[in-house]
Amino acid sequence: MQRQGSFGGSATIRIRVTGGVLLVAHLVLVAWLTLRPLDVPWVAPPNLHPLAGIRADLALGRLEAAHRIGEGLALLAPLGVLLPMAHGRLTVSPLSSLIRTAAAGALLSLGIALLQTGVPGRVVDVDSLLLNTTGVVLAHLAVVPAGRARLRRRDTRDAREDTDACAEWFVTVQEELSQGRTPTIPRVGIAP
Repeated sequence: MQRQGSFGGSATIRIRVTGGVLLVAHLVLVAWLTLRPLDVPWVAPPNLHPLAGIRADLALGRLEAAHRIGEGLALLAPLGVLLPMAHGRLTVSPLSSLIRTAAAGALLSLGIALLQTGVPGRVVDVDSLLLNTTGVVLAHLAVVPAGRARLRRRDTRDAREDTDACAEWFVTVQEELSQGRTPTIPRVGIAP
């Protein structure tokens, strides 16, 4: 039985499975990129002050700042699309979808930051949590509402075509089964 608000058919299954597979593949890539040990001669201290790392990146120059901030935004950005895709709901409040996706992205980023405390050469940076969550939100806002609207239009069009085809079939069957009026026997009375 499908939940209310999900679109049906084999398209649903394909979208959910594709979203799930891509989500797992992306999470494996993120784990490999963020949780492997680094062989470095020294490690910077952890950054627990919000926006301090971003300010330091901006002080390095435009190109280097764009590179570092872009990496932070792009690391978890695909989750903004893959999480709703794996969930597969078509009719859902855009705000609740955004909040759920942003919360999942923030929690995943926090989990990565906590796991990095035990990895040699990695340090906690609160700005990476902010940038990762912002990347998830931006990707969600850029893709998901338009994609859901397109799928709803297609689903409505397909439903109209199915309804028209069903009505045409029903009329055809009725015409084939119709053999005229049912004969009545006037001599038989109706019981009281």
